[in-house]
Amino acid sequence: MNPKIQLTEQLEISRIVTGLWQIADMERDGKTLDPIATAKYMQPYVDAGLTSFDMADHYGSSEIIAGTFKNGLEDKNVVQLFTKWVPKPGKITREDVREAVQTALDRMQQSSIDLLQFHAWVYHDPSWLDGLFHLKEMQDEGLIKHLGVTNFDAAHLRMACASGIPIVSNQVCHSVIDQRASIQMKTVCEAYNVKLLAFGTLAGGFLSDKWLGKSEPNEKELSTWSQMKYKRFIDTAGGWVPFQNLLQTLREVADKHQASIANIASRYILENPVVAAIIVGARLGESEHIADNKKMLEIDLKPEDMEAIKEAQSHLKAIPGDCGDEYRKPPFLTASGDLSDHLETIPKAFTPIKTGKNREQIFSGTVWEEYAGYCRAVKDGNRIHISGTTATHGPLMIGGNDAAAQTHFIIDKFEGVLTSFGASLEDVVRTRIFVNEIKDWEPVARAHGERFKGINPANTLVEAKLVGEGYMVEIEAEAVIH
Repeated sequence: MNPKIQLTEQLEISRIVTGLWQIADMERDGKTLDPIATAKYMQPYVDAGLTSFDMADHYGSSEIIAGTFKNGLEDKNVVQLFTKWVPKPGKITREDVREAVQTALDRMQQSSIDLLQFHAWVYHDPSWLDGLFHLKEMQDEGLIKHLGVTNFDAAHLRMACASGIPIVSNQVCHSVIDQRASIQMKTVCEAYNVKLLAFGTLAGGFLSDKWLGKSEPNEKELSTWSQMKYKRFIDTAGGWVPFQNLLQTLREVADKHQASIANIASRYILENPVVAAIIVGARLGESEHIADNKKMLEIDLKPEDMEAIKEAQSHLKAIPGDCGDEYRKPPFLTASGDLSDHLETIPKAFTPIKTGKNREQIFSGTVWEEYAGYCRAVKDGNRIHISGTTATHGPLMIGGNDAAAQTHFIIDKFEGVLTSFGASLEDVVRTRIFVNEIKDWEPVARAHGERFKGINPANTLVEAKLVGEGYMVEIEAEAVIH
Protein backbone atom coordinates (compact mmCIF):
# COMPACT_ATOMS: atom_id res chain seq x y z
CA MET A 1 0.00 0.00 0.00
CA ASN A 2 1.24 3.47 -0.88
CA PRO A 3 2.20 5.21 2.40
CA LYS A 4 0.84 8.49 0.99
CA ILE A 5 -2.52 9.54 -0.44
CA GLN A 6 -3.73 12.66 -2.24
CA LEU A 7 -6.40 14.14 0.00
CA THR A 8 -6.74 16.85 -2.66
CA GLU A 9 -4.67 17.77 -5.70
CA GLN A 10 -2.74 20.19 -3.47
CA LEU A 11 -2.51 18.13 -0.28
CA GLU A 12 -0.71 14.78 0.00
CA ILE A 13 -0.85 13.18 3.44
CA SER A 14 0.39 10.06 5.21
CA ARG A 15 -1.99 7.13 5.40
CA ILE A 16 -0.99 7.00 9.05
CA VAL A 17 -1.45 10.40 10.70
CA THR A 18 0.22 10.93 14.06
CA GLY A 19 -2.31 12.25 16.57
CA LEU A 20 -1.09 14.55 19.32
CA TRP A 21 -4.17 14.51 21.58
CA GLN A 22 -2.20 12.80 24.33
CA ILE A 23 -0.19 16.00 24.79
CA ALA A 24 -3.18 17.20 26.80
CA ASP A 25 -3.08 14.04 28.91
CA MET A 26 0.67 14.44 29.47
CA GLU A 27 0.06 18.02 30.63
CA ARG A 28 -3.05 17.41 32.72
CA ASP A 29 -1.21 17.76 36.06
CA GLY A 30 -0.59 21.42 35.28
CA LYS A 31 2.86 21.07 33.75
CA THR A 32 3.63 22.36 30.25
CA LEU A 33 5.99 20.45 27.99
CA ASP A 34 9.03 22.25 26.68
CA PRO A 35 8.19 22.88 22.98
CA ILE A 36 11.78 22.73 21.71
CA ALA A 37 12.71 19.58 23.63
CA THR A 38 9.42 17.83 22.81
CA ALA A 39 9.47 18.82 19.13
CA LYS A 40 12.63 16.76 18.62
CA TYR A 41 10.60 13.58 19.21
CA MET A 42 8.63 14.30 16.02
CA GLN A 43 11.67 13.82 13.78
CA PRO A 44 11.66 9.97 13.86
CA TYR A 45 8.10 10.01 12.51
CA VAL A 46 9.09 12.19 9.57
CA ASP A 47 12.18 10.05 8.93
CA ALA A 48 9.82 7.05 8.67
CA GLY A 49 7.61 8.86 6.16
CA LEU A 50 4.86 9.65 8.68
CA THR A 51 4.77 13.35 7.86
CA SER A 52 1.20 14.30 8.87
CA PHE A 53 0.30 15.40 12.41
CA ASP A 54 -3.13 16.08 13.92
CA MET A 55 -3.78 18.59 16.71
CA ALA A 56 -6.54 20.76 18.15
CA ASP A 57 -7.03 23.97 20.08
CA HIS A 58 -7.67 21.89 23.22
CA TYR A 59 -4.82 19.36 22.89
CA GLY A 60 -2.64 21.17 25.38
CA SER A 61 0.37 22.81 23.73
CA SER A 62 0.34 20.46 20.71
CA GLU A 63 0.01 23.31 18.19
CA ILE A 64 3.00 25.12 19.69
CA ILE A 65 5.14 21.96 19.71
CA ALA A 66 4.26 21.00 16.13
CA GLY A 67 4.78 24.53 14.83
CA THR A 68 8.14 24.70 16.55
CA PHE A 69 9.13 21.44 14.88
CA LYS A 70 8.00 22.46 11.38
CA ASN A 71 9.77 25.81 11.55
CA GLY A 72 13.01 24.05 12.41
CA LEU A 73 12.98 22.01 9.19
CA GLU A 74 14.98 22.98 6.15
CA ASP A 75 12.11 21.87 3.89
CA LYS A 76 8.96 22.91 5.72
CA ASN A 77 6.66 21.56 2.98
CA VAL A 78 7.54 17.97 3.91
CA VAL A 79 5.29 18.18 6.99
CA GLN A 80 1.49 18.63 7.07
CA LEU A 81 -0.10 20.08 10.20
CA PHE A 82 -3.83 19.59 10.83
CA THR A 83 -5.65 21.31 13.65
CA LYS A 84 -9.22 21.71 14.89
CA TRP A 85 -11.40 24.52 16.13
CA VAL A 86 -13.97 23.45 18.73
CA PRO A 87 -16.02 26.52 19.70
CA LYS A 88 -18.56 26.50 22.52
CA PRO A 89 -22.23 26.17 21.47
CA GLY A 90 -23.94 29.45 20.65
CA LYS A 91 -23.72 32.26 18.14
CA ILE A 92 -20.58 32.44 16.00
CA THR A 93 -19.58 35.77 14.47
CA ARG A 94 -17.06 36.54 11.75
CA GLU A 95 -14.88 38.10 14.46
CA ASP A 96 -15.02 34.88 16.51
CA VAL A 97 -13.82 32.88 13.52
CA ARG A 98 -11.04 35.29 12.63
CA GLU A 99 -9.80 35.28 16.22
CA ALA A 100 -9.81 31.47 16.37
CA VAL A 101 -7.94 31.12 13.07
CA GLN A 102 -5.39 33.75 14.05
CA THR A 103 -4.84 32.08 17.43
CA ALA A 104 -4.08 28.77 15.70
CA LEU A 105 -1.74 30.49 13.24
CA ASP A 106 0.08 32.24 16.07
CA ARG A 107 0.44 29.06 18.13
CA MET A 108 1.72 27.09 15.13
CA GLN A 109 3.79 30.08 13.92
CA GLN A 110 2.47 29.62 10.37
CA SER A 111 1.00 31.94 7.73
CA SER A 112 -1.59 29.39 6.58
CA ILE A 113 -3.17 26.26 8.08
CA ASP A 114 -2.82 23.08 5.99
CA LEU A 115 -6.16 21.65 7.21
CA LEU A 116 -8.54 23.36 9.64
CA GLN A 117 -11.22 21.00 11.00
CA PHE A 118 -14.40 22.38 12.56
CA HIS A 119 -16.48 20.73 15.30
CA ALA A 120 -20.14 21.57 16.08
CA TRP A 121 -21.65 20.51 19.40
CA VAL A 122 -25.29 20.94 18.34
CA TYR A 123 -27.09 21.27 15.04
CA HIS A 124 -30.44 22.73 16.10
CA ASP A 125 -28.81 26.16 16.36
CA PRO A 126 -27.73 27.07 12.80
CA SER A 127 -24.74 29.02 14.15
CA TRP A 128 -22.55 26.06 13.15
CA LEU A 129 -23.31 26.94 9.54
CA ASP A 130 -22.31 30.54 10.19
CA GLY A 131 -19.00 29.21 11.50
CA LEU A 132 -18.38 27.20 8.34
CA PHE A 133 -19.35 30.04 6.00
CA HIS A 134 -16.97 32.38 7.84
CA LEU A 135 -14.21 29.76 7.71
CA LYS A 136 -14.68 29.60 3.95
CA GLU A 137 -14.09 33.35 3.88
CA MET A 138 -10.85 32.81 5.80
CA GLN A 139 -9.91 30.16 3.25
CA ASP A 140 -10.60 32.60 0.42
CA GLU A 141 -8.20 35.02 2.14
CA GLY A 142 -5.48 32.36 2.15
CA LEU A 143 -5.35 31.85 5.93
CA ILE A 144 -6.60 28.26 5.52
CA LYS A 145 -5.55 25.93 2.70
CA HIS A 146 -8.18 23.22 3.21
CA LEU A 147 -11.37 22.89 5.26
CA GLY A 148 -12.44 19.77 7.10
CA VAL A 149 -14.87 18.88 9.86
CA THR A 150 -14.66 16.54 12.79
CA ASN A 151 -17.32 14.30 14.35
CA PHE A 152 -19.98 15.36 11.85
CA ASP A 153 -22.82 12.94 11.22
CA ALA A 154 -23.86 12.01 7.69
CA ALA A 155 -26.89 14.31 7.52
CA HIS A 156 -24.97 17.44 8.46
CA LEU A 157 -21.94 16.62 6.37
CA ARG A 158 -24.38 16.34 3.47
CA MET A 159 -25.99 19.66 4.42
CA ALA A 160 -22.69 21.54 4.62
CA CYS A 161 -21.39 20.15 1.32
CA ALA A 162 -24.68 20.77 -0.49
CA SER A 163 -24.61 24.37 0.78
CA GLY A 164 -21.30 25.05 -0.95
CA ILE A 165 -18.78 24.52 1.86
CA PRO A 166 -15.66 22.94 0.25
CA ILE A 167 -15.14 20.21 2.86
CA VAL A 168 -12.40 17.72 2.01
CA SER A 169 -12.40 15.53 5.13
CA ASN A 170 -14.38 14.42 8.16
CA GLN A 171 -12.48 13.09 11.18
CA VAL A 172 -14.57 10.44 12.94
CA CYS A 173 -14.27 7.47 15.26
CA HIS A 174 -13.99 4.29 13.20
CA SER A 175 -12.73 0.86 14.27
CA VAL A 176 -13.53 -2.84 14.14
CA ILE A 177 -15.73 -2.10 17.18
CA ASP A 178 -17.33 1.04 15.78
CA GLN A 179 -18.60 0.62 12.21
CA ARG A 180 -20.91 3.64 12.01
CA ALA A 181 -18.71 5.23 9.33
CA SER A 182 -19.45 2.31 6.97
CA ILE A 183 -23.16 3.05 6.72
CA GLN A 184 -24.75 6.39 5.79
CA MET A 185 -21.47 8.26 6.17
CA LYS A 186 -19.88 6.26 3.38
CA THR A 187 -22.75 7.15 1.02
CA VAL A 188 -22.42 10.87 1.69
CA CYS A 189 -18.64 10.78 1.33
CA GLU A 190 -18.93 9.09 -2.04
CA ALA A 191 -21.57 11.59 -3.20
CA TYR A 192 -19.53 14.67 -2.24
CA ASN A 193 -15.96 13.36 -2.59
CA VAL A 194 -15.14 13.71 1.10
CA LYS A 195 -12.53 11.49 2.73
CA LEU A 196 -12.53 10.19 6.30
CA LEU A 197 -9.69 10.55 8.78
CA ALA A 198 -10.37 7.73 11.22
CA PHE A 199 -9.42 7.96 14.88
CA GLY A 200 -10.02 5.42 17.62
CA THR A 201 -8.88 2.61 15.32
CA LEU A 202 -6.98 1.02 18.25
CA ALA A 203 -9.67 1.92 20.81
CA GLY A 204 -7.26 3.58 23.19
CA GLY A 205 -4.90 0.60 23.00
CA PHE A 206 -7.54 -2.03 23.75
CA LEU A 207 -7.22 -3.40 20.20
CA SER A 208 -3.78 -4.83 20.85
CA ASP A 209 -2.08 -8.03 21.95
CA LYS A 210 -1.73 -6.53 25.43
CA TRP A 211 -5.42 -7.18 26.18
CA LEU A 212 -5.86 -10.59 24.56
CA GLY A 213 -6.92 -13.13 27.19
CA LYS A 214 -6.84 -10.58 30.00
CA SER A 215 -9.59 -10.17 32.56
CA GLU A 216 -11.86 -7.15 32.30
CA PRO A 217 -10.29 -4.07 33.96
CA ASN A 218 -12.18 -2.11 36.58
CA GLU A 219 -12.48 1.66 36.46
CA LYS A 220 -9.48 2.25 38.73
CA GLU A 221 -7.23 0.24 36.40
CA LEU A 222 -7.89 2.57 33.45
CA SER A 223 -4.90 4.91 33.46
CA THR A 224 -5.60 7.27 30.52
CA TRP A 225 -8.53 9.28 29.23
CA SER A 226 -8.45 7.19 26.05
CA GLN A 227 -8.86 3.95 28.01
CA MET A 228 -11.75 5.42 30.00
CA LYS A 229 -13.44 6.50 26.77
CA TYR A 230 -13.00 3.33 24.72
CA LYS A 231 -13.92 0.99 27.55
CA ARG A 232 -17.37 2.59 27.21
CA PHE A 233 -17.38 1.68 23.52
CA ILE A 234 -16.55 -1.94 24.42
CA ASP A 235 -19.34 -2.04 27.00
CA THR A 236 -21.83 -0.55 24.55
CA ALA A 237 -20.79 -3.05 21.87
CA GLY A 238 -21.76 -5.96 24.11
CA GLY A 239 -19.07 -6.22 26.74
CA TRP A 240 -15.82 -8.03 27.41
CA VAL A 241 -16.75 -11.52 26.15
CA PRO A 242 -17.55 -10.64 22.51
CA PHE A 243 -14.65 -8.18 22.60
CA GLN A 244 -12.27 -11.00 23.56
CA ASN A 245 -13.71 -13.11 20.75
CA LEU A 246 -12.93 -10.28 18.34
CA LEU A 247 -9.39 -9.98 19.69
CA GLN A 248 -8.86 -13.72 19.24
CA THR A 249 -9.99 -13.51 15.61
CA LEU A 250 -7.69 -10.56 14.98
CA ARG A 251 -4.84 -12.58 16.52
CA GLU A 252 -5.52 -15.51 14.19
CA VAL A 253 -5.48 -13.21 11.16
CA ALA A 254 -2.34 -11.52 12.48
CA ASP A 255 -0.58 -14.88 12.78
CA LYS A 256 -1.05 -15.47 9.06
CA HIS A 257 0.64 -12.17 8.28
CA GLN A 258 3.26 -12.26 11.05
CA ALA A 259 1.76 -9.06 12.38
CA SER A 260 0.22 -7.64 15.54
CA ILE A 261 -3.43 -7.29 16.48
CA ALA A 262 -2.99 -3.52 16.21
CA ASN A 263 -1.67 -3.95 12.66
CA ILE A 264 -4.69 -5.94 11.56
CA ALA A 265 -7.24 -3.72 13.34
CA SER A 266 -5.76 -0.64 11.66
CA ARG A 267 -5.32 -2.20 8.23
CA TYR A 268 -8.94 -3.34 8.25
CA ILE A 269 -10.16 0.26 8.56
CA LEU A 270 -8.01 1.35 5.62
CA GLU A 271 -9.97 -1.16 3.52
CA ASN A 272 -12.91 1.26 3.69
CA PRO A 273 -12.52 3.10 0.35
CA VAL A 274 -13.62 6.46 1.80
CA VAL A 275 -10.97 6.33 4.55
CA ALA A 276 -7.93 8.36 3.51
CA ALA A 277 -5.94 7.79 6.68
CA ILE A 278 -6.04 6.48 10.20
CA ILE A 279 -4.88 8.58 13.14
CA VAL A 280 -2.65 6.83 15.65
CA GLY A 281 -1.95 8.65 18.90
CA ALA A 282 1.58 9.24 20.13
CA ARG A 283 2.97 10.14 23.53
CA LEU A 284 5.98 12.06 22.27
CA GLY A 285 9.12 10.98 24.05
CA GLU A 286 7.33 8.23 25.99
CA SER A 287 5.73 5.70 23.64
CA GLU A 288 6.51 5.20 19.96
CA HIS A 289 5.33 2.39 17.68
CA ILE A 290 6.71 3.73 14.41
CA ALA A 291 8.09 0.48 12.99
CA ASP A 292 4.95 -1.47 13.94
CA ASN A 293 2.70 1.18 12.40
CA LYS A 294 4.67 1.19 9.14
CA LYS A 295 4.44 -2.59 8.94
CA MET A 296 0.67 -2.29 8.86
CA LEU A 297 0.85 -0.66 5.41
CA GLU A 298 2.61 -3.73 4.00
CA ILE A 299 -0.19 -6.15 4.97
CA ASP A 300 -2.45 -7.49 2.22
CA LEU A 301 -5.66 -8.70 3.81
CA LYS A 302 -7.26 -11.55 1.88
CA PRO A 303 -11.03 -11.97 1.35
CA GLU A 304 -11.07 -14.80 3.91
CA ASP A 305 -9.37 -12.49 6.45
CA MET A 306 -12.01 -9.84 5.93
CA GLU A 307 -14.80 -12.40 6.28
CA ALA A 308 -13.35 -13.79 9.52
CA ILE A 309 -13.24 -10.31 11.03
CA LYS A 310 -16.76 -9.53 9.85
CA GLU A 311 -18.02 -12.76 11.42
CA ALA A 312 -16.49 -11.77 14.78
CA GLN A 313 -18.01 -8.29 14.42
CA SER A 314 -21.45 -9.85 13.95
CA HIS A 315 -21.40 -10.86 17.62
CA LEU A 316 -21.01 -7.23 18.69
CA LYS A 317 -23.86 -4.82 19.20
CA ALA A 318 -23.86 -1.82 16.86
CA ILE A 319 -22.69 1.45 18.39
CA PRO A 320 -25.91 3.50 18.43
CA GLY A 321 -26.55 6.50 16.22
CA ASP A 322 -24.31 8.06 13.63
CA CYS A 323 -20.75 9.36 13.66
CA GLY A 324 -20.20 11.95 16.37
CA ASP A 325 -23.39 11.15 18.27
CA GLU A 326 -21.27 10.10 21.26
CA TYR A 327 -20.74 13.85 21.83
CA ARG A 328 -24.36 14.90 21.27
CA LYS A 329 -26.77 12.39 22.77
CA PRO A 330 -26.85 9.46 25.24
CA PRO A 331 -25.05 7.20 25.66
CA PHE A 332 -22.22 9.73 25.91
CA LEU A 333 -19.19 7.61 25.04
CA THR A 334 -16.65 10.02 26.50
CA ALA A 335 -14.01 9.57 29.19
CA SER A 336 -16.38 10.93 31.84
CA GLY A 337 -19.53 9.32 30.46
CA ASP A 338 -21.14 12.74 29.97
CA LEU A 339 -20.21 16.13 28.55
CA SER A 340 -18.96 17.61 31.84
CA ASP A 341 -15.36 17.63 30.55
CA HIS A 342 -16.41 19.50 27.43
CA LEU A 343 -19.40 21.79 28.03
CA GLU A 344 -20.95 23.84 30.80
CA THR A 345 -24.23 24.69 29.11
CA ILE A 346 -25.99 24.64 25.73
CA PRO A 347 -27.84 27.92 25.02
CA LYS A 348 -31.29 27.95 23.43
CA ALA A 349 -31.44 28.49 19.68
CA PHE A 350 -34.32 30.99 20.02
CA THR A 351 -35.77 33.26 22.69
CA PRO A 352 -39.55 32.79 23.12
CA ILE A 353 -41.60 35.97 23.51
CA LYS A 354 -44.54 35.87 25.92
CA THR A 355 -47.62 37.23 24.12
CA GLY A 356 -50.41 36.05 26.42
CA LYS A 357 -51.16 34.32 29.70
CA ASN A 358 -50.51 30.85 28.24
CA ARG A 359 -49.06 31.90 24.92
CA GLU A 360 -45.48 32.30 23.64
CA GLN A 361 -44.11 32.91 20.17
CA ILE A 362 -40.78 32.40 18.41
CA PHE A 363 -39.48 34.40 15.46
CA SER A 364 -36.55 33.04 13.48
CA GLY A 365 -35.82 36.29 11.66
CA THR A 366 -36.60 35.37 8.06
CA VAL A 367 -37.83 38.23 5.86
CA TRP A 368 -41.01 36.29 5.13
CA GLU A 369 -42.15 36.31 8.76
CA GLU A 370 -42.25 40.10 8.85
CA TYR A 371 -43.55 40.41 5.30
CA ALA A 372 -46.49 38.03 5.78
CA GLY A 373 -47.19 38.74 9.46
CA TYR A 374 -46.60 35.38 11.07
CA CYS A 375 -44.18 33.74 13.48
CA ARG A 376 -42.06 30.61 13.25
CA ALA A 377 -43.95 28.90 16.07
CA VAL A 378 -46.64 29.43 18.70
CA LYS A 379 -46.87 27.66 22.03
CA ASP A 380 -50.45 27.78 23.28
CA GLY A 381 -50.80 25.98 26.60
CA ASN A 382 -49.13 22.62 26.11
CA ARG A 383 -49.48 22.64 22.31
CA ILE A 384 -46.84 23.91 19.87
CA HIS A 385 -47.67 24.84 16.29
CA ILE A 386 -44.74 25.31 13.88
CA SER A 387 -45.33 27.19 10.63
CA GLY A 388 -44.49 25.79 7.24
CA THR A 389 -40.71 25.91 7.22
CA THR A 390 -38.23 25.88 4.37
CA ALA A 391 -34.44 25.53 4.42
CA THR A 392 -33.88 29.25 4.99
CA HIS A 393 -31.14 30.70 7.19
CA GLY A 394 -31.15 34.49 7.12
CA PRO A 395 -30.80 35.42 3.44
CA LEU A 396 -29.44 31.98 2.53
CA MET A 397 -31.04 28.81 1.22
CA ILE A 398 -29.40 25.81 2.89
CA GLY A 399 -28.92 22.46 1.20
CA GLY A 400 -28.56 23.52 -2.41
CA ASN A 401 -30.31 21.11 -4.76
CA ASP A 402 -30.13 18.22 -2.28
CA ALA A 403 -33.68 17.51 -1.08
CA ALA A 404 -32.51 15.39 1.86
CA ALA A 405 -30.16 18.16 3.03
CA GLN A 406 -32.99 20.72 2.90
CA THR A 407 -35.22 18.36 4.88
CA HIS A 408 -32.63 17.81 7.60
CA PHE A 409 -32.14 21.56 8.00
CA ILE A 410 -35.89 22.09 8.37
CA ILE A 411 -36.06 19.43 11.09
CA ASP A 412 -33.04 21.02 12.80
CA LYS A 413 -35.05 24.24 12.85
CA PHE A 414 -37.98 22.37 14.40
CA GLU A 415 -35.64 20.99 17.06
CA GLY A 416 -34.32 24.49 17.79
CA VAL A 417 -37.85 25.77 18.26
CA LEU A 418 -38.96 22.84 20.39
CA THR A 419 -35.96 22.87 22.72
CA SER A 420 -36.36 26.63 23.14
CA PHE A 421 -39.91 25.95 24.35
CA GLY A 422 -38.67 23.19 26.67
CA ALA A 423 -39.86 20.39 24.39
CA SER A 424 -38.14 17.99 21.96
CA LEU A 425 -38.70 16.16 18.69
CA GLU A 426 -40.19 13.33 20.75
CA ASP A 427 -43.18 15.61 21.46
CA VAL A 428 -44.09 16.00 17.77
CA VAL A 429 -47.47 14.43 16.96
CA ARG A 430 -48.07 15.69 13.42
CA THR A 431 -46.03 16.70 10.36
CA ARG A 432 -47.16 17.84 6.92
CA ILE A 433 -44.70 17.73 4.04
CA PHE A 434 -45.02 19.68 0.79
CA VAL A 435 -42.56 18.84 -2.00
CA ASN A 436 -42.17 21.16 -4.95
CA GLU A 437 -41.84 18.19 -7.31
CA ILE A 438 -43.18 14.75 -6.50
CA LYS A 439 -39.99 13.12 -7.84
CA ASP A 440 -38.22 14.31 -4.68
CA TRP A 441 -40.60 12.55 -2.31
CA GLU A 442 -38.29 9.62 -1.52
CA PRO A 443 -35.14 11.45 -0.25
CA VAL A 444 -37.41 13.78 1.70
CA ALA A 445 -39.37 10.91 3.22
CA ARG A 446 -36.19 9.00 4.07
CA ALA A 447 -34.69 12.05 5.81
CA HIS A 448 -37.95 12.49 7.75
CA GLY A 449 -37.80 8.80 8.64
CA GLU A 450 -34.24 9.09 9.96
CA ARG A 451 -35.09 11.97 12.25
CA PHE A 452 -38.45 10.71 13.47
CA LYS A 453 -37.55 7.04 13.83
CA GLY A 454 -39.30 5.69 16.92
CA ILE A 455 -41.35 8.90 17.29
CA ASN A 456 -43.57 8.22 14.27
CA PRO A 457 -45.88 11.25 14.21
CA ALA A 458 -48.95 11.36 12.00
CA ASN A 459 -47.81 12.55 8.59
CA THR A 460 -48.97 13.74 5.18
CA LEU A 461 -46.80 14.25 2.08
CA VAL A 462 -48.15 16.00 -1.03
CA GLU A 463 -46.85 17.85 -4.07
CA ALA A 464 -47.40 21.61 -3.89
CA LYS A 465 -45.70 24.45 -5.74
CA LEU A 466 -43.59 26.31 -3.20
CA VAL A 467 -42.90 30.02 -2.88
CA GLY A 468 -39.24 30.85 -3.47
CA GLU A 469 -36.86 29.68 -6.17
CA GLY A 470 -34.83 26.57 -5.37
CA TYR A 471 -36.89 25.36 -2.43
CA MET A 472 -37.62 21.68 -2.81
CA VAL A 473 -39.53 20.98 0.41
CA GLU A 474 -41.55 22.75 3.09
CA ILE A 475 -42.74 21.13 6.32
CA GLU A 476 -45.00 22.16 9.19
CA ALA A 477 -45.35 20.42 12.54
CA GLU A 478 -47.44 20.19 15.71
CA ALA A 479 -46.28 19.02 19.12
CA VAL A 480 -47.89 18.34 22.49
CA ILE A 481 -45.87 18.66 25.69
CA HIS A 482 -46.93 15.97 28.15
